[in-house]
Amino acid sequence: MELFNLFLIAVIQGITEFLPISSSGHLILLPYLTGQPDQGLVIDVAVHVGTLGAVILYFRKDVALALAGFGRLVRGRIDTPGAFLALCLIVATIPVVIAGTIIKLAGAEEMLRSIVLIGWTMLVFGILLWWVDTRAPRIRKAPQWTLKHAAIMGLWQVIALLPGTSRSGITITGARALGYDRPDAARLSMLMSIPTIAASGVLMGGKVIVEADLAMARDGALAAGLAFVSALAALAVMMRLARSISFTPYVIYRVVLGLVLLGVAYS
Repeated sequence: MELFNLFLIAVIQGITEFLPISSSGHLILLPYLTGQPDQGLVIDVAVHVGTLGAVILYFRKDVALALAGFGRLVRGRIDTPGAFLALCLIVATIPVVIAGTIIKLAGAEEMLRSIVLIGWTMLVFGILLWWVDTRAPRIRKAPQWTLKHAAIMGLWQVIALLPGTSRSGITITGARALGYDRPDAARLSMLMSIPTIAASGVLMGGKVIVEADLAMARDGALAAGLAFVSALAALAVMMRLARSISFTPYVIYRVVLGLVLLGVAYS
């Protein structure tokens, strides 16, 4: 793969994975805009690994807490904050794993990769994020996360299987609807991304191992590194902005892009 195209894919994935503007939507659109072929499964997995590393590093204290708690959880003990956090993350991940597996087994993935769908999901779920964010109360913090709320946010996350929705955007929307303030809604969304991205990588990983050669492995390693750096920077910016401004700037971007895509699709 050409170095510039590889750079574009990795940086776009890294920046858009955690901002509420849809990484999958942008990656699907990239071949249309550049005329380059689809990046393929190896690069898809590599950039996901890079973004996974970034979110784990950024939220390393929460990750360490959940990992320590997971050890207690497998022994049937939910007696620490870490064990409860691990349980909530598992509950929040189950719906999207089930739905994603069904879509993959049904071979419906390609049916979802259309500019029309991305345009509408960008527009509709961007407006929904704005509507919820401007009207929902800010009365809860992340430590108040409950199993019920984890399950509800997990169901919101299933909608992100539609390209253009944005996994972070829809889960932030769900958290804000439940009354979590902006920084903590973003924090819970990011923590939910860890098992979700990991599960996605596992689903795609088997085929990658079979198909990958030395050149693919080299491209994949470079893509993962670039995605890691850009994702870490995007995370730092978003979490800082979440403490001082609303999600409206992301919504404006989504609405403009959605309208442009729909204009192109229907013209």
